[in-house]
Amino acid sequence: MFFHKKETIQPVNINQPNPRFAQLLLEQFGGATGELSAALQYWVQSFHCENPGIRDMLQDIAIEEFSHLEMVGKLIEGHTKNADQTEAYKSTLFALRGVGPHFLDSQGVSWTAAYLNEGGDIVRDLRADIAAEAGARQTYEELIKLAPDEGTKQTLVHLLTREVSHTKMFMEALQSLGKLTDPFFGNIQPDQTVDIYYNLSQNGKDERGPWNSQPNFRYIADPLAEKQS
Repeated sequence: MFFHKKETIQPVNINQPNPRFAQLLLEQFGGATGELSAALQYWVQSFHCENPGIRDMLQDIAIEEFSHLEMVGKLIEGHTKNADQTEAYKSTLFALRGVGPHFLDSQGVSWTAAYLNEGGDIVRDLRADIAAEAGARQTYEELIKLAPDEGTKQTLVHLLTREVSHTKMFMEALQSLGKLTDPFFGNIQPDQTVDIYYNLSQNGKDERGPWNSQPNFRYIADPLAEKQS
């Protein structure tokens, strides 16, 4: 059951409408890294999750993402309202679509459920969610750099901040399962190559680090020679 309260979770204030910037904001309304994608992804994942605490977390965050979708929608509405006679308006998607948000990204591509990343295993899903939050955070970072007024910028900074918060929540959930740093999940045991690192970049100095060194990895310096031996 849902109830809609007719005020946004955080204030949305715009000092000066800017339809061109509104088109960029569509990326977070109907785009791959947008709030609709996140809300639906986490909501569907919750039905796959048998852990009651993590299930509640996914649903709580999903509902917050719907509130963020509302905030982005309000921003787009504010940046296009009463601006239909300007040259900026005529040069954007809103000239054909009309004012307010649409289920499009900033390039005019329609939203699709193909943006959603859910697969029925909670470890897999939480890792996908961390990636989703990273994508959204990067988009907000770029939007903040281009924000045309202080009110819009403050709203976007809040939205970016909550992406960081959600990332921390997903990481803590993985930690509670003992899977934050453990790459294995599922029931099929990997074969004997699981700890092998193949050096397949041999144009210069071979770089070494914890990703290809003992004790977690066996480093194969020359995979071709190894294969022939």
